[in-house]
Amino acid sequence: MESKSQIEEIELDAAVEKLRPAPTLYAIIVFKLAKGAVFFVGGVLLYWHASNGISDEYQHFMHSPFVEWLKTLLKIHPENQFFVNLALKIQSLSEASIRNTAVGTIIWSLFPLVEGCGMMFRSEWAGWLAIGESAFFIPIELFELSKRFSVALLLVTVTNGLIVWYLYANRQRLFHHHHHHHPRRS
Repeated sequence: MESKSQIEEIELDAAVEKLRPAPTLYAIIVFKLAKGAVFFVGGVLLYWHASNGISDEYQHFMHSPFVEWLKTLLKIHPENQFFVNLALKIQSLSEASIRNTAVGTIIWSLFPLVEGCGMMFRSEWAGWLAIGESAFFIPIELFELSKRFSVALLLVTVTNGLIVWYLYANRQRLFHHHHHHHPRRS
């Protein structure tokens, strides 16, 4: 026969296992998985295209209908110094440096993919990994913002800050917490 404390412990364990829905957590999971997938695919494509004269492909891509539409939508002028500098950097890249960048991008993409998958299962380690990864970039992003303001970078920084705050503030209710289980006594 089980004692009252053993029954309470079993009920507590059952309550912990039934975690409440968390729409913000689901949005973070989608964001992390999408970010990881985009960078993974980008890294793989970059790796495969490293030997195909990437500077010529870049020039071709920059004049594609999609990019022209995007430039018009975002009011980006072709003579924008950012694109001129990017084209010069791309032309000076070797096949080996492109492949190294691609491998680095693929490896980095695994972080948000692992975080997203772990958070889908409400694993506590995944929450801490997401907090750490998002918090790591905030000082870097703030430094970049101080040198050169960008609305896009500001949005990324604010998003990372909100992810850190939300996951940290709600970690107790969002993730599984492993308790020591005492064997049942008969």
